[in-house]
Order: sequence, then structure tokens, then C-alpha cells
Amino acid sequence: MSAMIFRFRMLSDENDHFVREYEVPYDMSLLDFHKFINHSLRYDDDGMVSFFTADQQWNRLREFTLMDMGDNAEEGPTTMADMTLGQLLHNNRDRLVYQFDMMGDRAYYLELTEAKRPDSGVEYPRIALEEGATPGQYDPSESEGEGSIFDDAMADFNDFVGDDNYDDE
Repeated sequence: MSAMIFRFRMLSDENDHFVREYEVPYDMSLLDFHKFINHSLRYDDDGMVSFFTADQQWNRLREFTLMDMGDNAEEGPTTMADMTLGQLLHNNRDRLVYQFDMMGDRAYYLELTEAKRPDSGVEYPRIALEEGATPGQYDPSESEGEGSIFDDAMADFNDFVGDDNYDDE
């Protein structure tokens, strides 16, 4: 059994209702984490993906790729298979960007929210929380029709748009 479990909250900028929380062993490779995320989202395995470490403003820093890019530069990308979560993350609030669509620059945002001892009888990795529709892998409009919280709140005011008979005084 793993010594520590990392809990991540994953959000999307395409669907305000989308939240996933994953609990995974700290010694899981980024490659295995990618496979777990990809499977949990029911995405195909045929895309180019990268993880990036990120600062507090979600600026992308160091890249970790699915395949060896043959860069050989010291600052070039490292493969996901060569890095574990525990080697990369050390503090709560450490952040990762999971870019799943390189051409469309689409990504998920992961934040380490807890490091804890494993719960007895619980198998890891696991999805601890799952809310909201998953954005489509190839087309953001494919997500199951959920809009943003702003759109939901503003829907109540649509009755008044263009209604000349409404008197607001």
C-alpha cells in the first residue's frame, strides 16, 4: 500500500459545472495519471497530451509529454513515464495543467488539495467526486448541453429583452 495519497481537484474553463476529484498514490507516474484521467473522462487514447506544472496564475511552466520529443536539451520536455507525482509536487495548492487538445489549446486545471494517508479498505486510484458533464474531447460543444453559471442566472432576465411593454420605473 502506498505511503501517501494525493487528492486533486480538476476543473474546466469550458463548463463551470464540471468538477472531478481524484485520489491517487503519490508514487503514480504522470503517464499512469494521464491514463487514469483519460479513462475517467471516457476519452479516446489517440490524442497528443501534456502535463505542465503551473504557478498560482495557471501560467504553464515545465512540460511533461506522452512521448519522448528527442529534444535532448536540459530544459526540454520530460516524458510522463519518467516522472512521478511525488517527485513533482510537494505542497498543497501545487498546480498542474493537463492539456488534452494541443491544436485547440484546451486543458483541465488540477490543484493538489490534500496529501493524506490511505483509507483502509479503499482502492486507489479512484474518483472521489464527479459532477457536471465532461467537455467533449474533440469539440467543446459536445458536452452534454450544460452552460455556465452566468448563463443560468441570466436566463431569468431573458423575458425582458426586447419587451417594449415592460416599464422599469
